[in-house]
Amino acid sequence: MALFRTSSASSVGDVFALIRHKRDLTRTEIGRLTGLSRTAVTARVSELTSRDLVVEREQAPSTGGRPAALLSFNADAGVVLTAAVGGSRTRLAVCNLAGDVLTAADIDQEPGLGPQDLMPQVVKGLEVLLAESGHSDAVYGVGLSLPGTVDQERGSSIDTPVLSGWDGAPLIPYFRQLTEAPVVLGNDANVIALAEWRAGAGRGFDDLLVVKASTGLGAGIIAGGAPQRGAIRAAGEFGHNKTPAAEGRPCRCGDTGCLETVAGGWALVRTLAQEGRPVRNLRDLVELAHSGDALARRQIRDSGRYIGEVLAGAVNLLNPAALVVAGDAAGAYDIFVAGLRETLYGNATALATRVLEIRPAQLGDRGGSIGSAMMVLDQVLGPRAVDALVAA
Repeated sequence: MALFRTSSASSVGDVFALIRHKRDLTRTEIGRLTGLSRTAVTARVSELTSRDLVVEREQAPSTGGRPAALLSFNADAGVVLTAAVGGSRTRLAVCNLAGDVLTAADIDQEPGLGPQDLMPQVVKGLEVLLAESGHSDAVYGVGLSLPGTVDQERGSSIDTPVLSGWDGAPLIPYFRQLTEAPVVLGNDANVIALAEWRAGAGRGFDDLLVVKASTGLGAGIIAGGAPQRGAIRAAGEFGHNKTPAAEGRPCRCGDTGCLETVAGGWALVRTLAQEGRPVRNLRDLVELAHSGDALARRQIRDSGRYIGEVLAGAVNLLNPAALVVAGDAAGAYDIFVAGLRETLYGNATALATRVLEIRPAQLGDRGGSIGSAMMVLDQVLGPRAVDALVAA
């Protein structure tokens, strides 16, 4: 879908999308790109500057006469609140309207917390961060990412084995004591993929696979320059593919033989704990591996190996140009990817992997926050949303 339309019918929202995409434009350039008259451009720009969405910045260089003012997207006109919920940690953030993180904080929760226990902590934490940001009166939206499939219309998760007791629980009402702004839900791997595609390791690739290897496993898919979420937004849930190495092993989803039982962070931590290692989550396991613990290193490498075997089919099917490794396992990237490469290249076709690049995520812990903010901004600052704002 085009970011903006270039025709004489360009609305205020279309002009804003153009400025937001290009960042700095003169009125003359807007007229040339849209076909709008000078009067029409001025009227649309006035609507945007009156709402502080666009500001006039330093003047552009001139070859003679009065220099033309530059019109710029005002990323500081408001904020977006984000909460990236995971199995053992939730990252909270306040982002500007460009998706940049202004301030952030973590909640290290005990595994198994239900929404009635965790969500009040999330809202309270966001309230504190919002007060620190100084933008309490300009919240444009809230982005909430969860590990698993989400139902935006119902405002809940519908299949989240990582979070017990969350499926079907309404989550949007929790935020209403904080803001009436729109609340947008998304899958954790999808929002990380969105962030890495636009601003991280996947930038410049139209066909991209982003793997999140943390407590659970998931993937975000960019194909043909567009995110792919599937018919019921369940695309990328490869952690519950069956694999021979997991035969007979019970999974938290209620089935047996799932990839997560041998490669998911929760399974690795359980194995290390049974061996007497002091690990609570995958981050602890990664630290242990970096300290030289042979079992921890082998567990991480084997995780990559099992994942690579399953992902080979996805690489053959989608033919991505790049595969980005995100999540807590990326903290031990070299160990993890050594196993991943072994089975991925051994099972995928030579043609599908001919140009494939495997890269570590660039945005790290910020990926979920940035991607959640981008998800919200695409909705609340899209052309139709801005037109509705003006009409109202």
